[in-house]
Amino acid sequence: MIEQLINHSTLNQLDSIQQSFDTAKPFKHVVIDDFFTTSFCQKLLDDFPDFDNKDAIDENKTLGKKAVVQTVSQISHSYRSLDLMFQSPEFLAMISQITGIDDLLYDPHYIGGGTHNNLDGQELDPHVDFTHHPITNHHRRLNLIVYLNHEWDASWGGNLEFHKNPRLDPDEDEITRVIPLFNRAVIFETHNHSWHGFPPIGLPDDKQGVSRKSFALYYYTNKRQQSIDPHSTIYVERHLPPDFLVNKVLTDKEINQIKASVARRDQHLARLYKTITAQTIEINQLKTDVLRYKTLGANPSKQVELIERQMALLSYDETRLLNRVQELENSSSWKMTAPLRKLRRWLGRSV
Repeated sequence: MIEQLINHSTLNQLDSIQQSFDTAKPFKHVVIDDFFTTSFCQKLLDDFPDFDNKDAIDENKTLGKKAVVQTVSQISHSYRSLDLMFQSPEFLAMISQITGIDDLLYDPHYIGGGTHNNLDGQELDPHVDFTHHPITNHHRRLNLIVYLNHEWDASWGGNLEFHKNPRLDPDEDEITRVIPLFNRAVIFETHNHSWHGFPPIGLPDDKQGVSRKSFALYYYTNKRQQSIDPHSTIYVERHLPPDFLVNKVLTDKEINQIKASVARRDQHLARLYKTITAQTIEINQLKTDVLRYKTLGANPSKQVELIERQMALLSYDETRLLNRVQELENSSSWKMTAPLRKLRRWLGRSV
């Protein structure tokens, strides 16, 4: 299948593509032009879903300028073929050869992936992606993005940017930029410092009908050799433009830019506070469950049957509990507390 859909020039250059991936800065990535056959990529563009407001509700539950369709196989025949290829052993082996990451897992849920349609004014703050799949808990390892824009000028904004660290002063941050041109694929690792995003799209008046189109898919593994700190998606607000100096008179557009930045920051904080609250509730529930099992297990000769029934009823799984404890105590928005330490001691092992 890959020989029918992937450009032969791509297949014939896998060794050099792999070398580019390994040596890229600020973290491992590679840009591959003419990734698909031209005819297949054009079919993907021809069948690309129109912008629909119902697909543009963002993670803050507000209507945005980015529409996402995750039901990939239902879009068209070409997207069904794309979906089948992405999960095929041949394609997985090709991506493993490029990245050096074995045993890759395709995501049938397309969490965060699918078609992405970004309108004028849309931007994506620098961020690192969530580290674990929200359903399977698999380790997120790679992002694969293919752009579908026949015309795109760097001056329009919306260029993919890789950052060394967006919290640094702009003069110290190392930024690699990629223009989102037709049939250009980008593959990059995801971990605690794979910072990426794109600045606001600002189309000229005669290009207002254009949108930034792409397709994204993420790959996972059951485990990873190098441990990382588990976290959800973490955003960093962009620095103010360099010409924002003392005594500068701001235009209405610049004032609105500052207001929008502050509003996004507040949305990110509200989402993090919500996460902290949910984690606190979960920790308290874990504490209650542990105390229940300790009490029931005080006299195992009489309570074994009751314990087994309780564990079955609660779908108790020690491995899952251990993994969740590790995730909570390493979370970017939560520090380990006394209840978690007690839980670790009760479990009698390191997590």
